[in-house]
Amino acid sequence: MQDSNFQNNLNNLNSEEHSKANEDEKYNGDEFKKESEEISTETDDLEEIKKIIKNRKEDDPGSIMNYDNPLYKDARSCAVKIICRHERSDAYIDKLIDNELKNNQFLNEFDKSLLNELVHGVVRWIRRLDWFLNGFYRGNYEKCVPEIKNAMRVALYQILFLNKIPYSAAVNEAVEFVKRIHGEKHAGIVNGLLRTIIRTLDSLVWPTREIDEANYLGIIQSHPNWLVKRWIQRFGFDETQKLCEANNKRPNLTLRYNRLKITEQEFTEYLNQKGLIYSKANYLQEFFNVKIFSKFQEDEYFKNGYFSIQDESAGLISYLVSPGENELILDACAAPGGKTIHMSEISNGKAYIVAVDKYLSRAETMKRNIDRYKLTNITILHDDIANPTTEILKSKIIGRVDKVLIDAPCSGFGVISKKPEIKWKRDSKDIPKLQKIQLELLENSIKYLKPGGSIIYSTCTIEEEENSDVIKIFLEKHPEFSIVNAKEFVNENVVNSEGFIETFPHIHHIDGAFGAHLKILH
Repeated sequence: MQDSNFQNNLNNLNSEEHSKANEDEKYNGDEFKKESEEISTETDDLEEIKKIIKNRKEDDPGSIMNYDNPLYKDARSCAVKIICRHERSDAYIDKLIDNELKNNQFLNEFDKSLLNELVHGVVRWIRRLDWFLNGFYRGNYEKCVPEIKNAMRVALYQILFLNKIPYSAAVNEAVEFVKRIHGEKHAGIVNGLLRTIIRTLDSLVWPTREIDEANYLGIIQSHPNWLVKRWIQRFGFDETQKLCEANNKRPNLTLRYNRLKITEQEFTEYLNQKGLIYSKANYLQEFFNVKIFSKFQEDEYFKNGYFSIQDESAGLISYLVSPGENELILDACAAPGGKTIHMSEISNGKAYIVAVDKYLSRAETMKRNIDRYKLTNITILHDDIANPTTEILKSKIIGRVDKVLIDAPCSGFGVISKKPEIKWKRDSKDIPKLQKIQLELLENSIKYLKPGGSIIYSTCTIEEEENSDVIKIFLEKHPEFSIVNAKEFVNENVVNSEGFIETFPHIHHIDGAFGAHLKILH
């Protein structure tokens, strides 16, 4: 229990700190500008087309193009554009899709759903797609023009994975797109290649496991070889295959109802009224799995904070924190705010939570999410516990925090089904770099704890070096901390033999995650 003077100070932190934030953290800050530029400064489509045409040979029959006709009118061509931009900028595909949906006036609701399916599907299965395309392509497939390569990928994904789309539609749309941007000659090549694959679907040549089982599984399940090798060494071949299969499944949509605003019965009645197909989640009461829920962002219940989108694995971490009434909680890597909001709900809105993120754009996203719930017990800071600039982190809460949540930056290999690009963005060198950052965050959090306080460490990865190894290294240096068994807070089926939360997509059917509760002894 905090002393009454301290409670009064905490109640004043919002107005005091946000006043300072308004002066120091304008929306045009460099960090925000830098992050948003990856989308907003993309080359104009018309300029891209002009550049392509300028570089063509004069005798190319496709060199004449009507600039008044927008190139990207339909879902398939937009998917090609987004995948090309993703490869060029390394931006997350969800950001690119959201930007496209906001600005493209040609797409209807079906097109929007198809666009999302095509982009995620191609990125998810890109290695298997390239295995077949490379086998049928005459020439050096690696040097194929990006627009043509991705048009073929989009078409082949539909052929191999979307059984409700006729082969002819997938091929014709790809051919027409290539014709518009590169002319008849290239369109003819694409047409011939795709139709040849269709004719030989029953006799396609697959890689063989006997030669190299990691390469075999990497191609079949579309994962990078280095990652497959790691998992085979740790889990064995069969278990790794199951893990890869789980990563490639379309992710479930999980809703968490706000138990401060609505009861479970009222929430299920709402789901029934919406005609949604749903089921109770496995481990936490307020979570429901929903099969399809389109345009949920426009739903009044969502806008007014009656429910959130959150995976059950993230909810487990909030319960591991176990925020109590009148406790002071520091959420040190808080954006986008899902765990912050959930912790507020668990404490009946009576814990004092300081939610921090070092990136301005992410802090602003978190503020929008928290504002939707109209919560008054949360102070939002654009700051960094490693180099604090606000008075709250520099002095006011040092030695006074009950619990610090470190939801650390990680490789993200537990959420590949939701973010398939992660498996292609990372490499083995990232893991030790991330471990260093994770240990630094733990070190920097100690000074905030009051006697008897706790650090809760979590990630959304399944890699030991970022999870249990981090805890072991930290405890060797800080014997004053001890592990509190997670069984005290959550279902024992998600707790490993060391007392940590540890979930895997293919075992628990939720995202992969890790959580440890460390209590200071003295």
